[in-house]
Amino acid sequence: MYARILVPLEHSRWDRIILHHVRQLARIHGSALLLIHVADGFAARNVAQLDLRESEEMRKDRAYLDEQASALRREGFVADAVLGCGDPATEIASAAERERCDLIAMSTHGHRFFGDLIHGSVANDVRHRSMVPVLLVRGDPEQFVGSAAAE
Repeated sequence: MYARILVPLEHSRWDRIILHHVRQLARIHGSALLLIHVADGFAARNVAQLDLRESEEMRKDRAYLDEQASALRREGFVADAVLGCGDPATEIASAAERERCDLIAMSTHGHRFFGDLIHGSVANDVRHRSMVPVLLVRGDPEQFVGSAAAE
């Protein structure tokens, strides 16, 4: 049912939640995984228009993605990684269609009304922009400390 799952990562402790969940889902469905992180700092948002070099933040994000994809491959998953630049919701929705993903699986922090007004909600924006089904997983990232999902 889900041949290819797009997994947006934040490069934060919240990634533990979605990686734990998506491992189980991918095993059940035999899914390939495509990890994405969208760098959204000044350099990332303007890299093409201003012909900028990759920032230190972008290099660290790319290394983190590669590390996560390698860990999944060592566990026997088919996993790739892509670093996007710009608006996270737009890039995630575009990548899901461009890469022919059947599902977007992402973690959500569970902000409530004021938190979403102040911080916005990438998950909510993705949900509205994408024609690909979106699975939102919420949980406590600390429950995975020390487990394989925390790596």
